[in-house]
Amino acid sequence: MTTPQHTDIAVIGGGPAGLQAALTAGRVRRQVTLFDDGTYRNATVSHMHNVLTHDGTPPADFRAAARRELTAYDTVSVRDERVATVERDGEGFRLTLASGAVMTSYAVVLATGVRDELPPVPGLQDVWGDLAAQCPFCHGFEFAGRRIGILGAGAAPHLSALLGPVAGELVVFDEGQELPEGSVLDVPRVSARVSVVEPHDDGLRLTLDDGSAQDVAVLFVVPTLHQSAPFAEQLGLDLNPSGCVRVDEFGRTSVPGVTAGGDLAHLAVFPTPMASVVQAAAAGQIAGNSAIAQTLTRG
Repeated sequence: MTTPQHTDIAVIGGGPAGLQAALTAGRVRRQVTLFDDGTYRNATVSHMHNVLTHDGTPPADFRAAARRELTAYDTVSVRDERVATVERDGEGFRLTLASGAVMTSYAVVLATGVRDELPPVPGLQDVWGDLAAQCPFCHGFEFAGRRIGILGAGAAPHLSALLGPVAGELVVFDEGQELPEGSVLDVPRVSARVSVVEPHDDGLRLTLDDGSAQDVAVLFVVPTLHQSAPFAEQLGLDLNPSGCVRVDEFGRTSVPGVTAGGDLAHLAVFPTPMASVVQAAAAGQIAGNSAIAQTLTRG
């Protein structure tokens, strides 16, 4: 059998959280290996926003710049490979790659993000990240003064309050759902269900099941979150009701030596992850710091 390679810290995921965790470890010359299988939650987004000094930068450019910066640190390596399994191995961890190669580590940083499950509306997936989005901070200002739609009643009070100063007009397609108990919504509601979403002019046309159609510039949707990788299940990590990994204030999971940052994890006090590039990078730094602390406990 091939002798496993070793790294002090294995970082899985090449988005903002993983890149920042690797940089943090490299700054104090820890041996760190970052695995990036090329899967990114914001892959369909052409420009990211609400990122100081990078507002409007394409996500691919941001990742490429981060990778270039990592080349200055001789203890950091980046591998474009998929990790298949992670398991406890004595006091450390054993990672098996899709290629069959094996690597051991003292600590693991999970930064693999989540997968968005959208409502089953034909055409919605095709415009996701462009004319359909979930975050008003990341994707709202560009549609200022125009007609903005919200799909579903559950988050409509919150989203309409955020988007009110941005939109020229708001409309909620409630899909037959009730508002959260105690909520008030002073926005027009359309009860007919959306049957098709498709680009129209420079916005969207929503065809409804009653045969009518409504045009909006952009449609805000709340997806259901799923772990994009199997590692939380493999390691038996505690999860929040959102389906995201539960971490403490230091990014530590329920398994000693495993930390997590980015959209796949959040504190128990939050209902969902605070999804943004800046939040992910900050969480990645915290997770990286805690992974380094784990290596300090070794003799």
